[in-house]
Amino acid sequence: MPAAPPSAPASDARGPSPFDGDALRPLRRADAEAVRRAFAADPQMARQGDVDDLESARAYVLHVTDASRGRHAAAVDVDGAAVGVVGLRVTAEDRRGWLFYWVRPEHRGCGLASAAAATTAHHALSTAADEAARPTTAPVLRAGGPVTGLERLELGHRADNPASGVVARAAGFVREGLERGKFLVDGERVDVVTYGRLRDDPAPSTPLLPWDRAPAPD
Repeated sequence: MPAAPPSAPASDARGPSPFDGDALRPLRRADAEAVRRAFAADPQMARQGDVDDLESARAYVLHVTDASRGRHAAAVDVDGAAVGVVGLRVTAEDRRGWLFYWVRPEHRGCGLASAAAATTAHHALSTAADEAARPTTAPVLRAGGPVTGLERLELGHRADNPASGVVARAAGFVREGLERGKFLVDGERVDVVTYGRLRDDPAPSTPLLPWDRAPAPD
């Protein structure tokens, strides 16, 4: 018998997704070339990681998918190609996760990053039926599936990148504060805007992407 689906956090009412054929799926080693191209396409991507060739792209994929360190990442898949990444760094003892996301420049501004972030948050803040019966169960990082069982998500973005804030709010996050001068960028201190989302916060109306569990060789 298939496992019961996670129960949705808070109230949830959405219409059909406009992203027909787009999906989230596990980020794989075979996506390293797509990751390399994405970093090469935008110098600002350097803030996401140190990727400048195929070897470092492979290292990036291994880093963000290292479940032994609470890391989980999905590819934003469009027509079979990874055009972005959305991921979580989980602190299991606090049932808390840090969310990050990026998409290639040509896929920005259409709501795809918002849908990817909202989908990841939706699953992460959901509770599987067996976990509801055992509240002390640790968050679940399933091989090939999304993280579930968290109670709080956090994220932050540079104050000079308001587009990332649009994604955060579309994914149901609430602005919580400002970390002044957190980063040093090109010799100048840059503020970071912080956001959080709790399991019982209202769910956003942002359309969700399907989760593609079909295995693929690396």
